[in-house]
Amino acid sequence: MTGRQQWCDEVLAGPGGAMTDEVGVITGPLTLRTTRLPDGDGGLVRIEVQYKDAEEWYTLTGSPVPHRGDPAAVHAAALAAVRTGHAAEAPGQAGA
Repeated sequence: MTGRQQWCDEVLAGPGGAMTDEVGVITGPLTLRTTRLPDGDGGLVRIEVQYKDAEEWYTLTGSPVPHRGDPAAVHAAALAAVRTGHAAEAPGQAGA
């Protein structure tokens, strides 16, 4: 696997926040991290969120998702979804 493996940005969750597998909806200032999984995992990225400056990471519901050769585009779509809020899920999933 070559090229960039991880993207990480701060984002303010929109009304209704982001849905996580572990704790349900989280809101407010968040950090979103997208990690490209090893090629043996079929071209997937894992998307996680945390409260800004916290230690605990949570799985964005619907993750992992296929990146179809452009993991940065998946990260950008996840950022847009979280900014929109409404219990945002991983891009390409129902309700995202």
